[in-house]
Amino acid sequence: MNRLIHELAEMRDRKRVFRDRRHAGEVLAGMLVGRLSDDSRILAIPAGGVPVAAAVAKALRLPLDLAVVSKVTPTWNTEIGYGAVAFDGRVRVDERRRAALGIDRTEEALDVERARAKVRRRVEGLRGNGGPLVPPGGTAVLVDDGLASGITMETAVEAIRDSRAGRVIVAVPTGHQSAVRRISGIVDEIHCANVRSGRSFAVADAYLDWSDLDDAAVVESLER
Repeated sequence: MNRLIHELAEMRDRKRVFRDRRHAGEVLAGMLVGRLSDDSRILAIPAGGVPVAAAVAKALRLPLDLAVVSKVTPTWNTEIGYGAVAFDGRVRVDERRRAALGIDRTEEALDVERARAKVRRRVEGLRGNGGPLVPPGGTAVLVDDGLASGITMETAVEAIRDSRAGRVIVAVPTGHQSAVRRISGIVDEIHCANVRSGRSFAVADAYLDWSDLDDAAVVESLER
């Protein structure tokens, strides 16, 4: 087993293991107790990662902020991601997945620009003129509600690395084992309570209560 990967054996390959995102965050917090320094910051990837990260930050009494990253998706299915755009403007596109979806370069450019606009809107609306996400040399804990392909998290990790974070840790309630393994190669640690294998994977399958979140729900989680 990769020593950088931390999971809960009792949750391996199980579905419906979390009541909701808040409960998932509480489970993650338990996995992280005693492993984080005082200079750590919990960075949520909106929208789904915010209630998870809020529960982690509350339990561990650490600062919470947003690392805004958005999937690049085709217009005909906003759940299928083939790339990502980060808060610093960087773009990653999985060329093999783009080709498999039948998306040409013109469509890709439109999809990327739509993701850029979403990131700009969220940075301005949810962070305002916020300062650095993590102090130079500090520890960043990136939190989302799950890892499917992993491309959104890969993009977030790259952006945080370039913002001069000292250590980068990923914490997610659920993830496909291939994505978990891939992310473990670019971070200092990854904590995933519910690792699942198999041909098909949906983040939502780990939760009893699951729904898409809009920006209003993100603001509500942050205020609470």
